[in-house]
Amino acid sequence: MPKLKTKSGAKKRFKLTATGKLKAGVAGKRHRLISHNGKYIRQQRGTKVMSEADAKIIKTYLPYGL
Repeated sequence: MPKLKTKSGAKKRFKLTATGKLKAGVAGKRHRLISHNGKYIRQQRGTKVMSEADAKIIKTYLPYGL
């Protein structure tokens, strides 16, 4: 069988944690931040762990992990 290709966009955007969960940078932090309040901006710092439903789809893009 031929090897499966990894989606190059997915390998740039996601990382696996030690327990096998997926983490990604949060959305909504690039521009138009003046319209968001301070609480929103603080909560969007760093990375977030993806939900199980989203992680299931994303893992199909990463056939051999990261």
